[in-house]
Amino acid sequence: MRSAGILLAILALLCACQSAPAAEPQRPNILVLLSDDVGWGEYGFQGAHDIPTPNIDSIARNGVRFSQGYVSGPYCSPTRAGLLTGRYQTRFGHEFNSVANQHGLPAAETTLAERLKALGYATCAVGKWHLGGQPQYRPMRRGFDEFYGTLANTPFFHPRLVDSRISPDPVPVTDPAFYTTDAYAERAVDWLERHKDQPWFLYVPFNAQHAPLQAPQKYLDRFPNVTDERRKLFSAMMSAMDDAVGRIVGKVRDLGQERRTLIVFTSDNGGPTAQTTSRNGGLRGFKASTWEGGVRVPFCMQWTGKIPPGRSFEWPIIQLDVHPTALAAAGAKVERSWKLDGVNLLPYVTGQNPKAPHETLYWRFGQQWAIRHGSWKLVKANTGGPQPLLFNLRDDPGEQKDLSLAEPEKQSELQKKWDLWNAEQAEPIVPKEVPAAQRPGRAARRNRATPRGGANPP
Repeated sequence: MRSAGILLAILALLCACQSAPAAEPQRPNILVLLSDDVGWGEYGFQGAHDIPTPNIDSIARNGVRFSQGYVSGPYCSPTRAGLLTGRYQTRFGHEFNSVANQHGLPAAETTLAERLKALGYATCAVGKWHLGGQPQYRPMRRGFDEFYGTLANTPFFHPRLVDSRISPDPVPVTDPAFYTTDAYAERAVDWLERHKDQPWFLYVPFNAQHAPLQAPQKYLDRFPNVTDERRKLFSAMMSAMDDAVGRIVGKVRDLGQERRTLIVFTSDNGGPTAQTTSRNGGLRGFKASTWEGGVRVPFCMQWTGKIPPGRSFEWPIIQLDVHPTALAAAGAKVERSWKLDGVNLLPYVTGQNPKAPHETLYWRFGQQWAIRHGSWKLVKANTGGPQPLLFNLRDDPGEQKDLSLAEPEKQSELQKKWDLWNAEQAEPIVPKEVPAAQRPGRAARRNRATPRGGANPP
């Protein structure tokens, strides 16, 4: 009788196990790393060799490198607005940095953090925010549980820093050993440890490599043979950022979460070469222009086990794609009412969809604008004359041979497409300010070799 009872109990347990619903798989983590003012020609994965960046390069090596990765604006705050909303920032008037300086990302726009938080994600931003400094525009009011960083551009030593664990307001940092890049890595690693038991979204927008060029002596010492002062500072800062990326990605790996973490690394705009030595790899133009050198950026993505490693993706993509790609990875349904301009890149980078993610991309930055349709680009930039110029980027990525006279029908076609798109855009919330990148000498005067413990004025 006793054995029969035991047998019945075992059978009941087996039936219960078979009928119980399978546990829902944990949603993947999302890690977005953003560098500042780094040109298309920097990093080892872009073919550069003078500044070792093994940790950043590993993301491209273990995932996909986008050879034609773009941002929707050639300037700091507009690009961030597009990244976090998945929409052209000109649709809601966030066209210039002056929006962040005087107001902030419009409250009607929904951020990626807000959407992931609604799915049960822990959310954190560490680094340079630059989407509004007033309380209602700060990260803690835009979907982030925690924020550690600065609200706008800042020196690397002695910044005014927000640590939401302590206060929602900026506080001057007086610690002589404090260096933003190192501090951001330390806080990011700490936050990952604290939230290892739930899905998370970590957004790390570094202020490196933005001016002023500043670095501790320990990083300067890595480049004893670089004689140009600014390039030595730039190299030291790049090396510090690579170390920081290594610490953050290494923590993900140490937690055993690399296979369920989507990692994105990119930059906010092209390099302001004259001020910082950042190289745009032969592309025409710089930061604050709609030439390729202003809007094409280093861009790579990793998701071990999901994205085949070591691939170079040759179709154009844009930072607006990060938002819907992250949501798709999280299993969220994108609603048409959200009117996202980005697309989910996962079917493309995994080979499920062999077509181009975008047929057409657009830019507007005050009087400057551009449209890319297929391999053709029509551009009205800050140099180049009063009329828009036409280039075939397949044959001429450096935008050197204007084809507007030879291809008038193509020029007319692209002009009409851009005009239609432009008619959908909003007026700028704040009128255009003079971009810092167009104020000769301003940033250069602030670039000085600063050893550990020193500081430059902001």
